[in-house]
Amino acid sequence: MSLFKRAVFSEITSHAGIVFSTLLVVWLSVLIVRLLGDAANGDIGANVVLGLAAFSSITALPVILSVTLFVAVLTTVTRSYRESEMAVWFASGLSLGQWLHPVMRFALPVAAVVAVLTLSASPWAYGQIAEYRQRFEQRSDLSKVSAGQFIETDDGRRVFFAESPTRPDDELGRVVARIIEPEWLSIVTAESAAIRTESNGDRFLVLGPGHRYDLKSGSPEMRMLEFDRYGVRIESRTDPRVQEAKLQQALQQIKARPTLDLIAQGDTESMSQLMWRLSLPLAVLNLALIALPLGAVNPRLGRSGDLLIAGLLALLYMNLINLSRGWIANGVLSFGVGLVLVHAVFLALGLGLMWQRVRMPKPKRRTPESA
Repeated sequence: MSLFKRAVFSEITSHAGIVFSTLLVVWLSVLIVRLLGDAANGDIGANVVLGLAAFSSITALPVILSVTLFVAVLTTVTRSYRESEMAVWFASGLSLGQWLHPVMRFALPVAAVVAVLTLSASPWAYGQIAEYRQRFEQRSDLSKVSAGQFIETDDGRRVFFAESPTRPDDELGRVVARIIEPEWLSIVTAESAAIRTESNGDRFLVLGPGHRYDLKSGSPEMRMLEFDRYGVRIESRTDPRVQEAKLQQALQQIKARPTLDLIAQGDTESMSQLMWRLSLPLAVLNLALIALPLGAVNPRLGRSGDLLIAGLLALLYMNLINLSRGWIANGVLSFGVGLVLVHAVFLALGLGLMWQRVRMPKPKRRTPESA
């Protein structure tokens, strides 16, 4: 390998390592904060936060690697132009087109890793995530609502606090609840509590025996009730958050299907997911190609505009892939057209930009008048 190719390959590798570690740290920071919030809300168990973070990171690696390669190539080319290093290479008889060999030498293994991740590792990771969440959902309701934990429902209008049970037959011990209604503020106390799930999927906190104290806002009016059994709905099947969780679960199931199963089923949802898995390795190669001409900047001009255009173009590329996936799922595009169309357009764009950067403009003829 020539000195030029070794230098380019080494610098791209160095930049890629820095960009990858930065993106991964940012991703993990945001992910762990979100997972800890879910654990605090009781949506997941606190003991599975690290496991979910590890599996979620596997699913994010294809996109992180794609962005890493694009930024690494872009910054390498841009630095060479900014520091006039490209002038040295050009004076040595090299052109921007000869960057393709070291760039693709680095991009092809990355594309192969992304292909393995999207076709095999990511579906397995999505399956593990779904299994973690399914295990938590199948746990007893008592394990979700533990003693000494405040429970908020209905956007904080209902707050419950439960103590440890004193009798072996009770699920929860003493319970204190605060319920805010349009006209009344209610305080409910009970000796014990249990959680029940109705046939329609609604969940109730059944209290009893106990007392309920109602205070009317802005009025001295007060009511006191004594009950043997009192039910408070804590989760409804029609709750938008519950519906959103079900949609997310269905999406996770599609993402967790093995690639061969997607091919065998052949429905639009499966084909759209297969298109996404095949698109990311192709996007890696196209982004590496596009980064070369986009990184060729004028050292005398500012760099912000060029980097902004490059970032917007890469963002447009990924969004169009997502859009094509949605069109395939809705039957607007066939699988073949949806897979080839976006990549062919950006491949042509990358080759066109490369040709524009590489070609030498013809010298203008001087007319006798101009002479």
